[in-house]
Amino acid sequence: MHEPEIDYSRKWYVMSAVAMGIFLATIDGSIVNVALPTLIHELNTTFATVEWVVLAYLLTLATLLLGIGRLGDMIGKKPIYVTGFVVFTIGSVLCGLAPTVEWLIAFRVIQALGGAMVFALGVAIVTEAFPPSERGKALGISGTVVSVGIVVGPTLGGVIIDAISWHWIFLVNLPVGIVGTLLAARFVPNIKPVGRQKFDFPGAITLFVSLLALLLALTWGQEAGFTSPEILGLFGLWALFLAIFVIIEWRSTHPMIELSLFEDSLFSMSLVTGFMTFVAIAGTIILLPFYLENVLGYNTREVGLLLAVVPVMLGIVSPVSGVLSDKFGTRSITVIGLVVLLLGYLAITTLSAETTTWGYILRLAPVGIGMGAFQSPNNSAIMGSVARQRLGVASGMLSLTRTLGQTTGIAVLSAFWASRVMAHTGQILPEGATAAPISAQVVGLQQTYEVVAVMIGLALALSVWGLVQERRLKPAPAPAQPAPKFSPPE
Repeated sequence: MHEPEIDYSRKWYVMSAVAMGIFLATIDGSIVNVALPTLIHELNTTFATVEWVVLAYLLTLATLLLGIGRLGDMIGKKPIYVTGFVVFTIGSVLCGLAPTVEWLIAFRVIQALGGAMVFALGVAIVTEAFPPSERGKALGISGTVVSVGIVVGPTLGGVIIDAISWHWIFLVNLPVGIVGTLLAARFVPNIKPVGRQKFDFPGAITLFVSLLALLLALTWGQEAGFTSPEILGLFGLWALFLAIFVIIEWRSTHPMIELSLFEDSLFSMSLVTGFMTFVAIAGTIILLPFYLENVLGYNTREVGLLLAVVPVMLGIVSPVSGVLSDKFGTRSITVIGLVVLLLGYLAITTLSAETTTWGYILRLAPVGIGMGAFQSPNNSAIMGSVARQRLGVASGMLSLTRTLGQTTGIAVLSAFWASRVMAHTGQILPEGATAAPISAQVVGLQQTYEVVAVMIGLALALSVWGLVQERRLKPAPAPAQPAPKFSPPE
């Protein structure tokens, strides 16, 4: 069977439908981040508990993304994508009606089920709708939509929380969800997969158990300690089921992940560096609201505006870097992005209790610029290295690295920050690290971002290696043939 022809003339309609899904998911996540300090007080809970409002969502996403990506390659992407819109919208309304933090966490799981359907297939749908020569531009525009959602989220969230209540930060998703569902149903093409494929249930189950054990270990380890027997047991369970999953995938005729994809070292490197940048950005997003509110004394509305610095710069740079990557190649642009990103995180290590508004903006701007320059070309490199019939899986893997990076960053960097704050306080505080003296919170923040800077430095080294390897493997141009000699007629 031949692959179905794609009608590229409808590419911008498809982009508009997918953009609504991206916008819906990102605005929700960014609104929740700015609301965390408020939720601690309003729901009478602690920092460790309120983290689960974010982590329950990310954990559900991470365990479902690859399975949904595989289903999209099997039965078609459109029905799953449209269903995801509906489920996400219903979950948002339930979150807005949640009476306690426990109910809120439970409803976030429902919301994440719909989010997984949208996230897992959005990049694949855009990649499929645009010709390869415009892939970087298309993914750059997608990155801009992410940034717009992240910008609008904190700003709108700050205004809503200040003027009404936190419940409405979820209820604002309802009109966006309705419009997005209609757009997806109307414009996303219903491309039927080529050939008959079977779903890899053993692989899906073992991967689910493995990821669940890993994420629970990372999150529960914050309170129980990462060396406690229960947490070590979860890490062991993760390693065991990961090994079983790899064995199943090697033997399966229809694997969830074709492990041969990882034989491409540049593909693997792009996933790893992407994961590392998402670990860093997640730690930034989770800690900065507490720094801005507790240390610098800004109100919720001002915090929302200041949190927009990174996504605004990301949104400006992302489409530009996508276009440049189409013209000059992806690898060199990602290296430039990581250099700027490293400079930004080094600047953040100097944040203090005396930092001015402009001092904060100038330190955070390079993080947004660097992330914008890196992300679009890196995504384009990943999606451009797989065949069309594997776009769903590749999109799911890309979303999984982002989600795992965010979950790991929130869990590990929050735990590291809290441990450093407690160490500088000299005692365990029942109210948590946010109740520690300002000086201890600031030193803990600086040390946390020193760790982040080291990690981004490693990502930069990997990306430079990838650039060298790519240029080494690039075929040399064929030698020019000598022009035929002219022989005058006799």
